[in-house]
Amino acid sequence: MTPDIDTARAQVQEAADALRDRIGDAARVGIILGTGLGKLADEVEIREAVPYSEIPHFPLSTVESHEGRLIAGTLRGVEVLAMQGRFHIYEGYSAWQATLPVRVMAALGVETLLISNAAGGMNPLYRRGDLMLTTDHINLQGVNPLTGPNVADWGPRFPDMSEPYDRALRDAAEAAALERGIRLQQGVYVAVVGPNLETRAEYRFLRAIGADVVGMSTVPEVIVARHQGMRCMAISVVTDECFPDALEPVSIEDVIAAAAEAEPSLATLMGDVVETLA
Repeated sequence: MTPDIDTARAQVQEAADALRDRIGDAARVGIILGTGLGKLADEVEIREAVPYSEIPHFPLSTVESHEGRLIAGTLRGVEVLAMQGRFHIYEGYSAWQATLPVRVMAALGVETLLISNAAGGMNPLYRRGDLMLTTDHINLQGVNPLTGPNVADWGPRFPDMSEPYDRALRDAAEAAALERGIRLQQGVYVAVVGPNLETRAEYRFLRAIGADVVGMSTVPEVIVARHQGMRCMAISVVTDECFPDALEPVSIEDVIAAAAEAEPSLATLMGDVVETLA
């Protein structure tokens, strides 16, 4: 649950002040790197890397392949802040804790948020290793990071979500994929709590309500980013094929391996989009 307004403001301000002293506030682009996708940070010319443990009020990443540090530097000549590792509801964190870094990015002046994640593909046209540009989402996590007192300076009590994923950013990603010859699907992401993967019946249900991929992150971060007026884009790596009639067991090692195989294409697309923001 969101703390009271004074506490919420204080936590964001203390974290932002601590980071500003170390990395400044020049970045206008934020990047969140998901499971198995942390090596995209290798594309960033790093000026400073701050472990989450050294940032006031930040949770700690507990998931395998999530490095747990905030990187400040440049990507294609553009100043960025990149989260190498994110936080999830299934780790035991509240929606407020899981999205605190987005609030802090906004306090530091970030205006555009680019997100990556690993997801299970339910659309029968998708294959392991595909990238999917998110056009919309469904929140089935049972929580919302805007629950509790609203800080009016951050955003409205009832923010509009008619187009959470910025059209111009999506157009830039689509154009880059076409030029590079990268297979880029487009579809709907559904967020569930996890951490277990879904049953056959659950995959059928999620597909029936309009989802193309399923994951355990991204949606809370986008809700908070949009509340703050940030532009958002999200790309999923399809790490496994979740077809109920041909379902096979999947391990976290399988997920990480699939993400790693797709990472060069993802890094290229992310870099191309960032370059348009110079």
